[in-house]
Amino acid sequence: MMSTLTIDVCPLRSVLAEAAETMEDLVPTEPRISFDTPELLWSVLTPSRWTILRAMTNAGPIALREIARRVDRDVKSVHGDVHALLNAGIVERNAKGFLFPYDAVHVDFLLKAG
Repeated sequence: MMSTLTIDVCPLRSVLAEAAETMEDLVPTEPRISFDTPELLWSVLTPSRWTILRAMTNAGPIALREIARRVDRDVKSVHGDVHALLNAGIVERNAKGFLFPYDAVHVDFLLKAG
C-alpha cells in the first residue's frame, strides 16, 4: 500500500480546528504537514531539499554521508538541509539513520490574490 505525505498551506487555526474534529470522530487521517504560508513552505522545501527527499524515497534509513553521496553534495550542506527537513517533521531519525517514511509527496495549495 502506497503511503503519500500531503503538504499543504493552511493557517494554524484551521489545522487545529480540523485536528479537534478528527479527534472527536477518531477517524485516522492521511499523513499531512501544513505550513502557515506559501513563503514558509518554499523556504523549508527548497530545490536542494526536494532532491534529498527524492533520493530518500523508498530507501529506508540512510546515513547522512550516504544521502550526500546520492545527491552529489558535501556532507556539511546536506547536514543542514536534512536537519531542516527533520525539524519540519518531514523526515525522521532513528538509530540506523534518517528516514523519509513515505512513497510519495502531494503538495496542495491554492494561490490567489488578496
